[in-house]
Amino acid sequence: MGRYILRRLLSAIPVLIGISVIVFAIMAMIPGDPATAILGSYATPENVAELNRDLGLDQPLVQRYFIWLGNLVQGDLGRSFNLNRPVLDEVLERFNATLILAGTAFILCSFLGIAAGVISAARQYGFADKAITFAVLLGISIPSFFLGMMMILIFAVNLRWFPVSGMWPIYGTRDIWALIDHLTMPALALAVVATGVIARLSRSAMLEVLRQDFIRTARAKGVRERGIIWRHALRAAMVSIIPVLGIQAGFVLSGAVYIERVFQWPGIGQMLVDAILRRDILLVQGGVVFVAACYVLFNIIVDVAQSLLDPRIKT
Repeated sequence: MGRYILRRLLSAIPVLIGISVIVFAIMAMIPGDPATAILGSYATPENVAELNRDLGLDQPLVQRYFIWLGNLVQGDLGRSFNLNRPVLDEVLERFNATLILAGTAFILCSFLGIAAGVISAARQYGFADKAITFAVLLGISIPSFFLGMMMILIFAVNLRWFPVSGMWPIYGTRDIWALIDHLTMPALALAVVATGVIARLSRSAMLEVLRQDFIRTARAKGVRERGIIWRHALRAAMVSIIPVLGIQAGFVLSGAVYIERVFQWPGIGQMLVDAILRRDILLVQGGVVFVAACYVLFNIIVDVAQSLLDPRIKT
């Protein structure tokens, strides 16, 4: 197992280098002068030239990349000119809020999606199967940002059950209940599409397992149907379900960008949007690479979990 984990970690290095090249190239291709955009009304030729020197924008493109990559390897993502603080500090601070939102949404979509898929497969062609299939198709068809705006309109503006936006109340106690109150709508809006995808693929995986011989043997031995479904069939189907969870974790993490914008959630997605609008190059590059590294790390964890269920994967 240790060799397998080491092999997966080493295979992630070229992926991260490729991501860094793509992110750096995209930011370099954005039209306009970042120094002029940052300085605004103070963009005199002297100030622009000085800021370009401070940001390293007066260097050749390839040289700038290797300087940035060398600092990145040492854990230095640079310094945000607009915020006047290290990029890594800002990213880590914002990522805590994103982790709460994306983590809650991922837990919701995983449990709800797997449960819906299992029930749908166990009641194939029954009322529960048709109802779940209809709900899944409806959830997949609705964009998360549109669902979020509708939830704000219905549950926050009209019914006033939940706050409109933010992570904490402006006035009052900042406790766990206040956090849950603000977290409910964005987490549900972010989890809906992923729940539908997981439910559909879980149903397919369960139906395939339920047709196998060991399930027939368990039924012939008199094992209760509930035990067959939840203990035997689900465990075998998890080998196929776990990779789907890894993919949807990336979807949830990337989807947090526009959900955070809709609900004004102070996470890394909101930070990236603001940084792009302000042309804060180092903050954008550092934030995207950090999120990509988290996604790669989570996929390694998913692969390790899958190999624990099916040792043949390590070969």
